[in-house]
Amino acid sequence: MPSALRLLIVFVTAAAAVALVAAVLLFPAREAIGGPRGLAFWVGLTLLASALPVKFPRGNLISVSTAPILASMVLGGPAVAGLVALVGTTEWRELRGRIPWYGTLYNHAALAGPAVVGGVVYEAFIGWGATVATPAWTDPIQAIGTTLAGLAFFALNSVAVAATIALRQGFSLRAAIQEYASQAGAKLVALAPLSWLMAFVYLRVGWWASLLFALPLYTTREAYHRFVEMREMFTSTVRALASAVDARDKWTAGHSSRVQEIAVVIAKEMRVSPALLEAIEWGGLLHDVGKIGVRDAVLLKQDRLTRDERIEMNRHPEIGAKIAGEVKQLGPEVPIIRHHHEWFNGSGYPDRLEGENIPLGARILHVADAFEAMTSPRPYRPGRSPPSRRFARSASSRASSSTRTSWSTSYARTTSGESPTPADRPSRCPSPSSPRPPPRRSGPPAGTMPGWMPRRVRPAPSRALVHVAGSPAGSRPTLPGTR
Repeated sequence: MPSALRLLIVFVTAAAAVALVAAVLLFPAREAIGGPRGLAFWVGLTLLASALPVKFPRGNLISVSTAPILASMVLGGPAVAGLVALVGTTEWRELRGRIPWYGTLYNHAALAGPAVVGGVVYEAFIGWGATVATPAWTDPIQAIGTTLAGLAFFALNSVAVAATIALRQGFSLRAAIQEYASQAGAKLVALAPLSWLMAFVYLRVGWWASLLFALPLYTTREAYHRFVEMREMFTSTVRALASAVDARDKWTAGHSSRVQEIAVVIAKEMRVSPALLEAIEWGGLLHDVGKIGVRDAVLLKQDRLTRDERIEMNRHPEIGAKIAGEVKQLGPEVPIIRHHHEWFNGSGYPDRLEGENIPLGARILHVADAFEAMTSPRPYRPGRSPPSRRFARSASSRASSSTRTSWSTSYARTTSGESPTPADRPSRCPSPSSPRPPPRRSGPPAGTMPGWMPRRVRPAPSRALVHVAGSPAGSRPTLPGTR
């Protein structure tokens, strides 16, 4: 476990413990909660709401337990809210030992501490000691106070969750908070008025009436689930489309997925924002979708391409960008798809952009594409071995300008692991004894356009960089169970 993550766990756990002890001493439970039986009721309702969390793309879990926690805060005060959050968010996977003790401790602390702070905010807004049993004219004030308490609760919990995401996946804290808030912020904050209504009904009608709110809570949980399902379905559709394009040539089967994996490893090493990382993930899968518009006679040709054929092949980024542009959700990926063959010196295609005018995502994808090509087998050569540690360090030390220094250092770090063994390399790589055609002459035919390169030197399949980086993409150590 990284030392920074260890310190985060210690700090959040200690802060939550201090806050909970202070709340018990300073804010005794109010009678409106209904004594131990009422406390047990809200703990049970919170356990029920926590039973079916929804797993979001970055691994964080979200449930609708916010509502009963805030309702218990309105009825019983900060100490009761902290206790309900501490005990009521227990999950089966924690009881079964599927989460290490420090993960369980952090999960509960990241909810109990914010619940206490939210309770203090509520008390300060409505006046110390006020309850939902007070005259009716105070009801709107209490509803507003519950909403403010919910905002405080969500803000602190978001920082705790985003901090773990940032440390585990290499994002900045600000970017992680923005992503988490954009995914679930509005929905969770909207539960605050519902929480006040649950408390109001509990006190004015009876405990049984609060159970009626299980339906809207379950509906909210299903909305989370549908959001994740739609995202997964969209990703699966994109993968299927990329696989269909790659399947046209047996030497490029799986090419797009491997380029995506390589690009994601580089992007994580460069600590790009979550939004850009997602664009690189989908752009990596779709970067060659424009080959749908290239004739088989050109795409599958084994000999050197003529000038006209090269011009047709070089149109595939434009075609791919046009196809992706028809889908509104792929807007951020369009520049990556269009410009992934631009060169830093301006001799690429289709727009001959140069330097930092090329979108960062396209530059990352271009390097991943080139690396995948060099380490992939071809009909006339085996895949080349990834660079050694010594080569990577040398490449990093020779970088000059600030932009190239950042880029070269990140790329060098990504490629500075041990070279994979033959067993790690793709099984499709021809054996040394396999007959191969004689090598062809290199160099562009006369009159070719700038940026010309032999077709078969372009990207093709290999998992090399993923192995070199130390572990397959997506298998980095995580803090299990972090919400």
